[in-house]
Amino acid sequence: MVLARLFAVIDGREITQMVRATPTGTFARRLWFLYEWLTGRELDLPNLGKLGLVPVVDPAQQFALDGGEPSARHKVIDNLPGTPAFCPMVWRTPALVAASAKRLDLRARAAVDRINPDLVARAAAFMLLNDSKSSFAIEGERPSGNRTVRWGQAIAQAGTGQLTLAELDRLQRIVIGDARFVPLGLRTEGGFVGTHDRDTNDPIPDHISARHEDLRDLVDGIVAYADRTLAGGYDPVVAASALAFGFVYVHPFADGNGRIHRWLIHHALAAAHYNPPGLIFPVSAAILRRIDDYRQVLQSYSHALLPEISWSRTALGNVEVVNETADFYRFFDASLHSHFLYECVEQTIMEDLPAEVRFLKAFDRFNRGVQQLVDMPSAKVELLRKFLAQHEGHLSGRARDREFAVLSDNEASEIETLYRDTFEASDAEKIDVELLPAPGGRVDESFRPSS
Repeated sequence: MVLARLFAVIDGREITQMVRATPTGTFARRLWFLYEWLTGRELDLPNLGKLGLVPVVDPAQQFALDGGEPSARHKVIDNLPGTPAFCPMVWRTPALVAASAKRLDLRARAAVDRINPDLVARAAAFMLLNDSKSSFAIEGERPSGNRTVRWGQAIAQAGTGQLTLAELDRLQRIVIGDARFVPLGLRTEGGFVGTHDRDTNDPIPDHISARHEDLRDLVDGIVAYADRTLAGGYDPVVAASALAFGFVYVHPFADGNGRIHRWLIHHALAAAHYNPPGLIFPVSAAILRRIDDYRQVLQSYSHALLPEISWSRTALGNVEVVNETADFYRFFDASLHSHFLYECVEQTIMEDLPAEVRFLKAFDRFNRGVQQLVDMPSAKVELLRKFLAQHEGHLSGRARDREFAVLSDNEASEIETLYRDTFEASDAEKIDVELLPAPGGRVDESFRPSS
């Protein structure tokens, strides 16, 4: 972003002079390329002759594409993850290098391969629904069962097709459900996240969205970023974080941005085949558990952005941005966002998947044990389990008097013992995801969930 703002005011002839002074230098070539890339203005310089190519992004310093497109004019390789329309960058911090090296995708696949396919399918169905519910809960909503299921189906389809504006529009329609009071499609006015003064109705923004005049170009850039990072072998979790958080900062729709933002995480991971086939990582559930951290990550950039945006109040209490702000949404540092997302993905693999498999195994054992005592439909067994879970392994007086009044005292006592033995044993059962061999065959003892 610094270069974008600098090049907007600096005379291109100064860059030309710097390049002419050392035309074969790696710094000069990168500067030359970035000036023309960011401004779209060609400098008065001839194409370079035979010379070895250098990457625009130093992959030892920042995450970059594995390959890239060679520029014969500048003798560089364009390994930037995005285009001038949208290109967040991520520093290769020690924490992110360590997170990437864990190869969570391989560990998840290895763990799933050791689990009965039927259990995996049942765990996947639960985690999908849980992610859908959690995504609404993050927004403070408790939707109907039908809306939750429809959004879960949309999450399940993430990564199966190419990201387009039309697809984003379709997702917004699914999220909103009843669109009578919400305009669909890209905003046609300003937008902000925050509250209003009760007396004056003046906006009190926590975040100001991109200008509506810039939305089409920014969304096109987001779409291009998704395609470019996928094709270029970019780290999938880093790509997902920059893509999703970039989208929510732009806030292109009047409503539904938060849930689509989290859908984009699923899209980037699934498109890169990062998660095992048929299984989504319930990232929204992990985010919901860490909602304060999530808000801090969002605010780490949106609050810093507020002083840079000039705006005025509209007649209807909205904001109208009066300065050029598009670059703030095109180019930002997504390092903190990537670190947060890596922790959430790790949590889903280390905790959520094993916990759900353990639960299903325990329930199957409990169900079989109950059936040996008394003939009972599985739905009734599940209700029985819920009552026992609510009262630490004991049936409440209400349950004994009403729903399970037909059970004898001996049957009730045996079922209570069966529940405690079954589910307490399941808590001790381990699925050793963390001790799976690291790439290369060595066990990585440092692989543990972040605190």
